[in-house]
Amino acid sequence: MKPYIACLMLTSPDGSLHPSRWTKSPDGDRSDFSKLCEKVREGLQCQAWMVGRVTMAEMSKAGPHTPAGPYNVERPSHFANREAKSFGIALDRSGAVHYKSAELFGDHIIALLGKDVPDSYLAELIGDGVSYLVAEKTDFDVGEMLAVLNTELGISRIVLEGGAATNGTLLASGLVDELNFIVAPALEARSGTDSVVEFGTEGLAGKVELSLIECQQLGHGTVNLRYAATQSLGTDVAAAGVIRGGR
Repeated sequence: MKPYIACLMLTSPDGSLHPSRWTKSPDGDRSDFSKLCEKVREGLQCQAWMVGRVTMAEMSKAGPHTPAGPYNVERPSHFANREAKSFGIALDRSGAVHYKSAELFGDHIIALLGKDVPDSYLAELIGDGVSYLVAEKTDFDVGEMLAVLNTELGISRIVLEGGAATNGTLLASGLVDELNFIVAPALEARSGTDSVVEFGTEGLAGKVELSLIECQQLGHGTVNLRYAATQSLGTDVAAAGVIRGGR
């Protein structure tokens, strides 16, 4: 069974994901907004958080350190710590992210990988104590892989905190169950900046429908816009669900 996925993003009213570029507010600052975001995250009661390749690489800050061969690795899965209480999941089809240890922020790392990742990369992950799951088909079916994590590790709720492309693709595929947009009283307003959700040139019209669950005032001038997300009728789930990379 697919885990329940709640997308959580801290943003400005103009959709910016970069608090360091925001205008100042008399209501609060970045630290205040981050604490409120953490409080909402705790309320979602998720066992795992999930991000895309670029976001995970920015957090892990590690370079490649491939061990010497020959390689004796497990496919399609290697679960290094089944007893972990919390997890960080990386959507990394190409196997481009490297790690310094098996944990980030105290959460055990699981890499979801494409079918063609080399054994040398898997050997590196095993050496770092990182868990992984390799797609068994050419298509990178995230829903199918998350269902495996539910069965094998008991992960039933995930908070999605990806970049715009990851959020957009998972919304288009019908994998996201709810959105939580914490809107702070600040603006960036730069042209060409990242946004909360992105799905190529076609966008999400005709693919996703949102319904307001509630609007919560959180303090320091912020609100949490909470929506239920459902897939529009006629959406091609298989085509939409392919992750090609990105944040």
